[in-house]
Amino acid sequence: MKKCLFLFVAVAAVLLSSCGPEVPKQYGQADRAPRIYPDYVDVTVPVNIAPLTFMLDEPADEVVARLSASGVEVVCGNHKIIPEQNEWRQLVDAAVEKAIQVEVYAKNGGQWMRFKPFSIHVSSDSIDPYISYRLISPSYVTYEELTINQRCLENYDESVVYDNMLCGTEESGQCINCHNYQMYNPQRMQFHARQFHGGTVIAYDGALSKVNMKNDSILSAGVYPAWHPWLQLIVYSTNKTHQSFHVNDLNKIEVFDSESDLIAYDVKRNEVTNIENDPDEFECYPAWSPDGKWLYYCSAHFVHEVPDSLGEKERNTEVISRAYDVKYNLYRKSFNPATMAFGPRELVFDAAAVDKSATLPRISPDGRYLLFTMAQYGVFHIWHRDADLHMIDLQTGEQHDVRRFNLVEQWQVGHLQQPP
Repeated sequence: MKKCLFLFVAVAAVLLSSCGPEVPKQYGQADRAPRIYPDYVDVTVPVNIAPLTFMLDEPADEVVARLSASGVEVVCGNHKIIPEQNEWRQLVDAAVEKAIQVEVYAKNGGQWMRFKPFSIHVSSDSIDPYISYRLISPSYVTYEELTINQRCLENYDESVVYDNMLCGTEESGQCINCHNYQMYNPQRMQFHARQFHGGTVIAYDGALSKVNMKNDSILSAGVYPAWHPWLQLIVYSTNKTHQSFHVNDLNKIEVFDSESDLIAYDVKRNEVTNIENDPDEFECYPAWSPDGKWLYYCSAHFVHEVPDSLGEKERNTEVISRAYDVKYNLYRKSFNPATMAFGPRELVFDAAAVDKSATLPRISPDGRYLLFTMAQYGVFHIWHRDADLHMIDLQTGEQHDVRRFNLVEQWQVGHLQQPP
């Protein structure tokens, strides 16, 4: 029996070595791990993750990588290391609650160099196999050619959930955005359609509806959504959003709100309720705590100096000219799931006090940690080069050092490196 087992392992190792060239037999030894992108050195991955592909992020004429675990071996060549799906699956299965050992070899000037090996640890825990996203070109001039897609994280298969071009015409275009799920349940989701055939499409346990939440008492239809963890309730911000371009600023494009409020939409009753609508506050980006008892959001105090009588264009110009004054703080409101009643707002993090702007709050599954983005000013930090992730402990108020989450882009050399 032992001889048969040994033979099987040996045959398996040979079969799984078909992905690329052989490992070089003569080489020098580096005293460091390779610089690879993405950086998978000593990470932990779920057991059902798709093959981890990576490339050597430093000069090399040729590259070979050997991945091994418990007698299973995969050898891949070329500058981009791409393990084959079936081979990766066998490799991961052999490394559950252990690790895949990775050896990277680089050839320069006819000489091979072996970098210090590193590990990819494999957890027996699995993750939700699908992720969804809006797919659109990073352009300022087009918005119609986009789709909502889903990708399987187990094998990279991609499919279209909704194609924005299906209902649009040359005369009447539309835009779709802000799809959102209730606790990752694909049977309970929503997305917005703007302009032609506009409305909010809500799918709930097989029932499909399109609603328009706009009325005379709110600024707009729902924009940024947040499902309650279990109730048929969605909180939205309502926004008058605009776009402008800086002339003398590294942040070339600016997306901003001239007004914004918070509303709640009762899916079952088809009812809209105002939550926060102070004209001197720009409330935005709602997010629920996992226990459903707290609603977090960000808000900037901004008093218009331009009178309403001058019109919306002049008020928008004022927000642009005072862009650096727009600082968002983080707040929360208590919520009683039994009575559906919200409490008064509470200040959670005073970013303006340190001359910063905090947005996009997210709460950890245990309800203890608050993760958010922070930049010098404004609300749309995706275009701000100084924006970084920050995290605070909601029990102690302590700020945590999360520099390892934030990649510093080295424009002059084209590499991505972690801060010291």
